[in-house]
Amino acid sequence: MSDLISIKGGREGLQVRLDDTAEWTTLLAQLERQLAQNESFFSGARLTVDVGDRALNVEQLAAMLELMQQHGVQADALAARARESRNAARAAGLTARPLPRYPEPSGAVPRSVADGESEALFLVRTVRSGQVVRHSGHVTLIGDVNPGGEIIAGGSVVVWGRMRGFVHAGALGNAGALVCAIELAPTQLRIADQIAAGSREAPRTPEIARIEGGQIVVAPWEALKR
Repeated sequence: MSDLISIKGGREGLQVRLDDTAEWTTLLAQLERQLAQNESFFSGARLTVDVGDRALNVEQLAAMLELMQQHGVQADALAARARESRNAARAAGLTARPLPRYPEPSGAVPRSVADGESEALFLVRTVRSGQVVRHSGHVTLIGDVNPGGEIIAGGSVVVWGRMRGFVHAGALGNAGALVCAIELAPTQLRIADQIAAGSREAPRTPEIARIEGGQIVVAPWEALKR
Protein backbone atom coordinates (compact mmCIF):
# COMPACT_ATOMS: atom_id res chain seq x y z
CA MET A 1 0.00 0.00 0.00
CA SER A 2 2.81 2.41 0.92
CA ASP A 3 6.22 2.48 2.54
CA LEU A 4 4.51 2.98 5.91
CA ILE A 5 1.56 0.62 5.64
CA SER A 6 1.34 -2.92 4.29
CA ILE A 7 -1.27 -5.62 4.41
CA LYS A 8 -1.32 -9.37 4.12
CA GLY A 9 -4.11 -11.88 4.15
CA GLY A 10 -4.51 -15.47 5.18
CA ARG A 11 -7.02 -17.91 6.54
CA GLU A 12 -7.18 -15.88 9.74
CA GLY A 13 -8.17 -12.75 7.83
CA LEU A 14 -6.53 -9.46 7.01
CA GLN A 15 -3.62 -7.97 8.91
CA VAL A 16 -2.52 -4.36 8.45
CA ARG A 17 1.06 -3.64 9.46
CA LEU A 18 1.97 -0.08 10.47
CA ASP A 19 5.55 1.17 10.37
CA ASP A 20 6.73 1.38 13.98
CA THR A 21 9.29 4.16 13.42
CA ALA A 22 7.23 6.78 11.53
CA GLU A 23 5.81 9.82 13.28
CA TRP A 24 2.34 8.93 14.55
CA THR A 25 0.37 11.79 12.97
CA THR A 26 2.06 11.11 9.62
CA LEU A 27 1.14 7.45 9.90
CA LEU A 28 -2.50 8.23 10.70
CA ALA A 29 -2.70 10.60 7.73
CA GLN A 30 -1.30 7.89 5.44
CA LEU A 31 -3.73 5.34 6.86
CA GLU A 32 -6.66 7.64 6.18
CA ARG A 33 -5.54 8.16 2.57
CA GLN A 34 -5.20 4.43 1.99
CA LEU A 35 -8.59 3.62 3.50
CA ALA A 36 -10.24 6.32 1.38
CA GLN A 37 -8.47 5.28 -1.84
CA ASN A 38 -9.32 1.59 -1.34
CA GLU A 39 -12.77 2.01 0.14
CA SER A 40 -14.35 -0.76 -1.93
CA PHE A 41 -11.83 -3.26 -0.53
CA PHE A 42 -11.83 -2.20 3.11
CA SER A 43 -15.46 -1.24 3.71
CA GLY A 44 -16.95 -3.75 6.15
CA ALA A 45 -13.59 -5.43 6.78
CA ARG A 46 -12.50 -6.79 10.15
CA LEU A 47 -8.76 -7.03 10.67
CA THR A 48 -5.75 -7.25 12.95
CA VAL A 49 -3.46 -4.24 13.28
CA ASP A 50 0.26 -4.96 13.71
CA VAL A 51 2.15 -2.05 15.31
CA GLY A 52 5.44 -3.87 15.86
CA ASP A 53 7.64 -2.24 18.52
CA ARG A 54 5.56 0.93 18.75
CA ALA A 55 4.31 1.79 22.25
CA LEU A 56 0.76 3.07 21.79
CA ASN A 57 -1.10 4.84 24.54
CA VAL A 58 -4.87 4.74 25.00
CA GLU A 59 -5.41 8.10 23.27
CA GLN A 60 -3.39 7.15 20.19
CA LEU A 61 -5.17 3.83 19.84
CA ALA A 62 -8.57 5.50 20.23
CA ALA A 63 -7.73 7.98 17.45
CA MET A 64 -6.75 5.15 15.12
CA LEU A 65 -9.86 3.10 15.87
CA GLU A 66 -12.11 6.11 15.32
CA LEU A 67 -10.44 6.79 11.97
CA MET A 68 -10.97 3.19 10.89
CA GLN A 69 -14.60 3.21 11.97
CA GLN A 70 -15.21 6.32 9.87
CA HIS A 71 -14.25 4.24 6.84
CA GLY A 72 -16.32 1.21 7.83
CA VAL A 73 -13.36 -0.84 9.10
CA GLN A 74 -13.40 -2.79 12.37
CA ALA A 75 -10.23 -3.76 14.25
CA ASP A 76 -10.62 -7.07 16.07
CA ALA A 77 -7.10 -7.40 17.45
CA LEU A 78 -3.83 -5.55 17.98
CA ALA A 79 -0.50 -7.32 17.51
CA ALA A 80 2.38 -5.64 19.35
CA ARG A 81 5.65 -6.29 21.15
CA ALA A 82 5.27 -3.39 23.59
CA ARG A 83 3.30 -4.20 26.71
CA GLU A 84 1.91 -0.65 26.76
CA SER A 85 0.31 -1.21 23.35
CA ARG A 86 -1.22 -4.51 24.40
CA ASN A 87 -2.60 -2.96 27.59
CA ALA A 88 -4.17 -0.15 25.53
CA ALA A 89 -5.73 -2.76 23.25
CA ARG A 90 -7.29 -4.64 26.15
CA ALA A 91 -8.64 -1.38 27.57
CA ALA A 92 -10.30 -0.73 24.20
CA GLY A 93 -11.86 -4.19 24.15
CA LEU A 94 -9.53 -5.60 21.50
CA THR A 95 -7.70 -8.91 21.53
CA ALA A 96 -4.01 -8.27 22.31
CA ARG A 97 -1.54 -10.51 20.50
CA PRO A 98 2.15 -10.54 21.44
CA LEU A 99 4.70 -10.56 18.62
CA PRO A 100 7.93 -12.58 18.64
CA ARG A 101 10.99 -10.71 19.89
CA TYR A 102 13.36 -11.76 17.14
CA PRO A 103 13.77 -9.29 14.25
CA GLU A 104 12.91 -9.95 10.63
CA PRO A 105 15.72 -11.00 8.29
CA SER A 106 17.89 -8.14 7.11
CA GLY A 107 16.51 -6.48 4.01
CA ALA A 108 13.05 -8.01 4.40
CA VAL A 109 10.34 -5.86 2.89
CA PRO A 110 6.68 -6.24 3.93
CA ARG A 111 4.43 -7.22 1.07
CA SER A 112 2.07 -4.63 -0.28
CA VAL A 113 -1.52 -5.27 -1.25
CA ALA A 114 -1.31 -3.00 -4.27
CA ASP A 115 0.43 -5.59 -6.47
CA GLY A 116 -1.80 -8.51 -5.45
CA GLU A 117 1.23 -10.60 -4.44
CA SER A 118 0.03 -11.51 -0.98
CA GLU A 119 -0.24 -15.21 -0.24
CA ALA A 120 -3.00 -16.72 -2.38
CA LEU A 121 -6.13 -18.00 -0.65
CA PHE A 122 -7.53 -21.40 -1.62
CA LEU A 123 -11.01 -22.40 -0.46
CA VAL A 124 -13.29 -25.39 -0.95
CA ARG A 125 -16.77 -24.27 0.04
CA THR A 126 -19.95 -22.52 -1.05
CA VAL A 127 -20.14 -18.77 -0.49
CA ARG A 128 -23.74 -18.26 0.52
CA SER A 129 -25.89 -15.13 0.63
CA GLY A 130 -24.58 -12.68 3.23
CA GLN A 131 -21.09 -14.23 3.34
CA VAL A 132 -18.01 -12.27 2.23
CA VAL A 133 -14.60 -13.63 1.27
CA ARG A 134 -12.07 -10.79 1.45
CA HIS A 135 -8.37 -11.30 0.71
CA SER A 136 -5.45 -9.08 -0.23
CA GLY A 137 -4.06 -11.48 -2.85
CA HIS A 138 -5.48 -13.98 -5.33
CA VAL A 139 -8.52 -16.10 -4.42
CA THR A 140 -9.24 -19.57 -5.81
CA LEU A 141 -12.56 -21.12 -4.85
CA ILE A 142 -13.72 -24.65 -5.60
CA GLY A 143 -17.44 -24.26 -5.15
CA ASP A 144 -20.21 -21.80 -5.98
CA VAL A 145 -20.85 -18.18 -5.07
CA ASN A 146 -24.58 -17.82 -4.55
CA PRO A 147 -26.54 -14.59 -5.14
CA GLY A 148 -25.85 -12.32 -2.17
CA GLY A 149 -22.39 -13.85 -1.62
CA GLU A 150 -19.28 -11.76 -2.25
CA ILE A 151 -15.62 -12.23 -3.15
CA ILE A 152 -13.37 -9.19 -2.85
CA ALA A 153 -9.72 -9.70 -3.75
CA GLY A 154 -6.62 -7.59 -4.25
CA GLY A 155 -5.57 -10.01 -7.00
CA SER A 156 -7.39 -12.31 -9.41
CA VAL A 157 -10.41 -14.50 -8.62
CA VAL A 158 -10.85 -18.03 -9.97
CA VAL A 159 -14.10 -19.86 -9.22
CA TRP A 160 -14.24 -23.55 -10.11
CA GLY A 161 -18.00 -23.45 -10.03
CA ARG A 162 -20.82 -20.95 -10.55
CA MET A 163 -20.22 -17.26 -9.86
CA ARG A 164 -23.69 -15.81 -9.26
CA GLY A 165 -22.88 -13.26 -6.55
CA PHE A 166 -20.73 -10.12 -6.34
CA VAL A 167 -17.08 -10.27 -7.36
CA HIS A 168 -14.42 -7.56 -7.24
CA ALA A 169 -10.93 -8.50 -8.41
CA GLY A 170 -8.02 -6.06 -8.28
CA ALA A 171 -9.91 -4.22 -5.55
CA LEU A 172 -6.74 -2.40 -4.49
CA GLY A 173 -6.14 -0.96 -7.94
CA ASN A 174 -4.66 -3.92 -9.84
CA ALA A 175 -6.08 -3.43 -13.34
CA GLY A 176 -4.31 -6.59 -14.53
CA ALA A 177 -6.42 -8.85 -12.31
CA LEU A 178 -8.70 -11.47 -13.84
CA VAL A 179 -12.01 -13.10 -12.95
CA CYS A 180 -12.51 -16.69 -14.13
CA ALA A 181 -15.41 -19.03 -13.51
CA ILE A 182 -16.95 -22.21 -14.88
CA GLU A 183 -20.24 -20.30 -15.05
CA LEU A 184 -19.80 -16.53 -14.91
CA ALA A 185 -23.13 -14.88 -14.10
CA PRO A 186 -22.43 -12.38 -11.28
CA THR A 187 -24.88 -9.86 -9.93
CA GLN A 188 -22.03 -7.37 -10.35
CA LEU A 189 -18.48 -7.78 -11.63
CA ARG A 190 -15.69 -5.31 -10.88
CA ILE A 191 -12.03 -5.26 -11.79
CA ALA A 192 -10.03 -2.42 -10.23
CA ASP A 193 -12.19 0.68 -10.84
CA GLN A 194 -14.16 -0.77 -13.76
CA ILE A 195 -17.69 -2.13 -13.36
CA ALA A 196 -19.54 -4.50 -15.70
CA ALA A 197 -23.29 -4.97 -15.76
CA GLY A 198 -24.46 -8.04 -13.89
CA SER A 199 -27.28 -10.55 -14.24
CA ARG A 200 -26.02 -11.80 -17.62
CA GLU A 201 -27.06 -15.17 -19.02
CA ALA A 202 -23.81 -17.11 -18.88
CA PRO A 203 -23.11 -19.95 -21.28
CA ARG A 204 -22.30 -23.28 -19.68
CA THR A 205 -18.63 -22.96 -20.53
CA PRO A 206 -15.72 -21.48 -18.59
CA GLU A 207 -15.20 -17.75 -19.14
CA ILE A 208 -12.66 -15.10 -18.19
CA ALA A 209 -13.17 -11.40 -17.55
CA ARG A 210 -10.41 -8.81 -17.78
CA ILE A 211 -9.85 -5.17 -18.63
CA GLU A 212 -9.15 -4.40 -22.27
CA GLY A 213 -9.29 -0.95 -23.81
CA GLY A 214 -10.40 0.61 -20.54
CA GLN A 215 -13.41 -1.65 -20.03
CA ILE A 216 -14.23 -5.14 -18.80
CA VAL A 217 -14.56 -7.77 -21.51
CA VAL A 218 -15.67 -11.37 -21.10
CA ALA A 219 -14.39 -14.15 -23.34
CA PRO A 220 -14.19 -17.96 -23.33
CA TRP A 221 -11.54 -19.33 -20.99
CA GLU A 222 -9.70 -20.67 -24.05
CA ALA A 223 -8.90 -17.08 -25.03
CA LEU A 224 -6.42 -16.92 -22.14
CA LYS A 225 -4.20 -19.44 -23.94
CA ARG A 226 -3.90 -17.36 -27.10
